[in-house]
Order: sequence, then C-alpha cells, then structure tokens
Amino acid sequence: MSARKFSVCVFCGSREGTDPAFRKAATELGAGIAERHWRLVYGGGEIGIMGTLAAAAHERGAEVLGIMPRRLIGREAGSRRLAELVLTDTMFERKQRMFAESDAFVVLPGGFGTLDELLEVVTLKQLGFVAAPLLIIDVAGVWATLFAAFAAVVEHGFADTAALGLYEVTDSVGATLTTLEHAASS
Repeated sequence: MSARKFSVCVFCGSREGTDPAFRKAATELGAGIAERHWRLVYGGGEIGIMGTLAAAAHERGAEVLGIMPRRLIGREAGSRRLAELVLTDTMFERKQRMFAESDAFVVLPGGFGTLDELLEVVTLKQLGFVAAPLLIIDVAGVWATLFAAFAAVVEHGFADTAALGLYEVTDSVGATLTTLEHAASS
C-alpha cells in the first residue's frame, strides 16, 4: 500500500465573487497543487471559485477529493471530475472528514461557509487539535477587515497575542505554494 499524497484542503467560495482576481487565484492554486503532485481536498462543488479550483487541479492531473453534504448536491452541483466524492449527512461531518484528510489548509476568498471553515481551523489549532499549516491568501485585500477583527479580539483581551500566529497570511498563490512546499518536505 502506498503512502497518501501530501493533501491540501482549500476552503473557498461557491460563488465567483466580483473581482476576476479571485478566479485567477483559484486557477493558479489548483494548477500549482497538480504540478507538485499533491492531492486537493475541497468542498466537492462544481460552481464558483470552488469549481474553478477543482477544474484547474483535475485538468492538470491532480487527485481531487471532494467532500459534500448530501443536502448540497443540487445546490452546489457535486463535481463529476473527482477521484472521489464523499457524501456526508451534515456540515459537521464534512469538516471532520476534510480535517482528517488534510496535511495543510489554504483559504481563498469566500462567503460565510468559508469563514466558518477558517474559524474552525483557527480554533482547533488554538486548542491543539490541529497542527497543520493554515494559509490565508488575501486576494485583492478581501480579508483585510477580518484581520482587523482578529486583532481587535486580541486587543480586547479575548485571545492571546499568540493566536495571531495560528495562521499565515500571503498575498499571492506563489508565496502560498512555497510555504506548502516546505510543509510537504517536513
């Protein structure tokens, strides 16, 4: 039995967003994961930048694992280009499976679901349940107000300053892939 490939879980939007830079970043990240022969773990959808990411990875030969609650099949059009599509009963099960299957986490722009996944990983890292790297790509400054909110949580004494080190912010896919290469070789 062969060892599992280095697996990168990407959280991102099931919508396109308003800036073409979001789609471009998703394409670059999917391609970069494939070029490095890593496995993509993601939400399983075929729409939004989520679909763009998966298509870019799949078209370049990456193994792609999608994990989706059954309830979202009609809404997010589960991708048919996957090595495997895992269907879960709940969002909680989806996230558990994503966490178990992944060696690193990357966040692209997205909506409330993406925020939920990001905050859960930050919390699990803070509590010591997850040690994997967490990288947030701040495409076009989309997450700037979120980082200000994180700083306010620390400033007002609701989290230790060390909490701001639970994630790494990058402004490009290239920088993210470089950091992931270091994690993959560890």
